[in-house]
Amino acid sequence: MRRNQVAVVGAAETTELGVIPNMSQIQLHADAALNAIADAGLKLSDIDGIATAVETPQQIAHYLGITPTWVDGTSVGGCSFMLHVRHAAAAIEAGLCKTVLITHAESGKSMIGKLPRSIPADSLQGQFEAPFGVYGPPSMFPIPVLRYMKTYGITHEQIAMVAVVQREWAAKNPRATMKDPITIADVLNSRMIAYPFRLLQCCLVTDGGGALILTSADRAKDFPRKPVYILGTGESVETPMVSQMETFNSSRAFKVAGPTAFKEAGITHKDVDHLMIYDAFAHLPLYGLGDLGFMPHEETGRFIADGNTRPGGKLPLNTNGGGLSYMHSGMYGMYALQESVRQMRGIAPAQVKDAKISVCHGVGGMFAASGTIIFTNEK
Repeated sequence: MRRNQVAVVGAAETTELGVIPNMSQIQLHADAALNAIADAGLKLSDIDGIATAVETPQQIAHYLGITPTWVDGTSVGGCSFMLHVRHAAAAIEAGLCKTVLITHAESGKSMIGKLPRSIPADSLQGQFEAPFGVYGPPSMFPIPVLRYMKTYGITHEQIAMVAVVQREWAAKNPRATMKDPITIADVLNSRMIAYPFRLLQCCLVTDGGGALILTSADRAKDFPRKPVYILGTGESVETPMVSQMETFNSSRAFKVAGPTAFKEAGITHKDVDHLMIYDAFAHLPLYGLGDLGFMPHEETGRFIADGNTRPGGKLPLNTNGGGLSYMHSGMYGMYALQESVRQMRGIAPAQVKDAKISVCHGVGGMFAASGTIIFTNEK
C-alpha cells in the first residue's frame, strides 16, 4: 500500500463505556457506527464498505440499512481491527469502495446479546489444551511469561510498573474506568489470578465499542475533521498458543507485522512520537517494545520502570490508560486505534505535545495474529 493515500475521517466510541446493561451487543455496534458517521459529517447512505469482527458484516449492514460494495469479516481476535484498517485502505486504493465503516462492540461485562464462544472438540485447542485445564488467557500466558522473565531478567516489580504507569495515564482520561493512583505494592498485593499475574495486571472486563470511517486522502480534505493519514500497515498470523509454550518468547506474528509497517511507512524508531501496544495483560507492552525493535528484550522492563513511557517520558505509551485501566470489552484493538487517532487529531485527554507519528500495535487470538498501523497527521 502506498503511504498517505488513505485517511481516517471519522472516529468515535460508544456514547458510554464501562457497564451498559441496557444495550445489546449489536446496539453497541450501531451506537459506535452512528457516532463515527456523525463525526465524519456523513449519512448512512454514504457508506459503501463495511468491516467488522465477531458479528458478521451482513448483520451490521442489515441492522444499519446499508448495501455495501465491499465487506471484510476477518476475525482473528483483538487485533482484527488493525487488519481491517489495512484491508480497507487497500480496497479504497483499488477502487473497490470509497467510504469504509469499521465497527467493533462487545457486551463483555453485561453479556447482553453477546455471541457465545466455543472450542470445537477437534480443534488444536480442543484436543491439546482444554482437556488439560488450559483455558482462557489467565491460564495460557503464565508459563511463557515466566520463561520470558527468567531468560531476560525481567522482574515482578518491572511488570507491575506497567500497570502503575498506565493508571497514571488513565487518571488524565475522564472516560477511563479506573483512575485512582496505584503503586507497585498495590499491584503485587492485589489478588492472585494465575501466577505471576495478579488482578491489577489483568485487563478490565467492560462493555463498549468503537468505529472508524476511512476514505481516500484526496477526498479527506473535504471532511469536517482533520484527516489522520495511514502511513504504514502490517499484519501476520501464526500457530496459536501451543507455539508460545514452545518458544516462550513473544509472538512471531509481532515480528512480521511491526517491521512490515515500519518499512512501508519509511520511518525509524526515533521518528515515533506516540505508541499504543495492546495490553490485555501487563507483560504485553514489554513484548511489544522488544519485538517492534525499540530495544532488546532485556531492556524493556527497565525502560518502563525508569519512567520513559509515563506522562512526560520520552516514549508515551498507552496514553488512554490501556486495557488495564481504560477499558477492555474482550477485543481491545479498536480502542487502541481510537487513541492513536485522537492523538493525531490533537484532541486526546492526555495529549502528547507536537505528536506527528503514532504507532498502533495489536495482538489477537492468544498471540496467533498481529496487526500494526502507523498514523500521521502530516500529508
